[in-house]
Amino acid sequence: MVVALIIACEVGFWVLLALGLGARYLLNWRRTGVFLLLCEPVLELVLFAVTAYDLKNGAEPGWEHGLAALYIGCTVAYGHRTIRWLDGHAAHRLAGGPPPVRPPRHGMPRARHEGALWLRTLLGAAVACALLQGAVWYVGGDGDVSSLRSFQWTALRVTGIHGLIALTYPLWPKRAPAGGPQPVAGRREREVHR
Repeated sequence: MVVALIIACEVGFWVLLALGLGARYLLNWRRTGVFLLLCEPVLELVLFAVTAYDLKNGAEPGWEHGLAALYIGCTVAYGHRTIRWLDGHAAHRLAGGPPPVRPPRHGMPRARHEGALWLRTLLGAAVACALLQGAVWYVGGDGDVSSLRSFQWTALRVTGIHGLIALTYPLWPKRAPAGGPQPVAGRREREVHR
């Protein structure tokens, strides 16, 4: 039941997102679009409530409960960013807005961008671990909570791996290709020297 609800929440996320952006930009119903986009967190609240209800009714804690906590953590960390990113693309494609800003590709700006993404992963892992710890306390000593503990370690491992990858960007910054577009500061320095 919990796995089916996780799938339904993911599908619902994208359906609400498409409906909200469609109402906002195709039908020009701004308030309806905002309302639909604000309904997104309700999906996670429903998933949280159903998972807690499932555990309360004596269900043995399993991998599906751990997956639900990870899903909620990822949605809390990356959901708003995903909505904002797609909103920028929809505004550009459907409403003639400016093209969305692309993430930096080289140097320290790219390292800062990757660091910000890692902080989001850290937030998602913290939310997931807190939910899983709450479930461990909720179940108490009567049930087998090894699968919940396993998902806590999974969240920490993913955060660690992502942190190591993000750390490579400031240590070995990617350089712009030769002959490619130069940074704005570089152009200004050349103009001053002329």
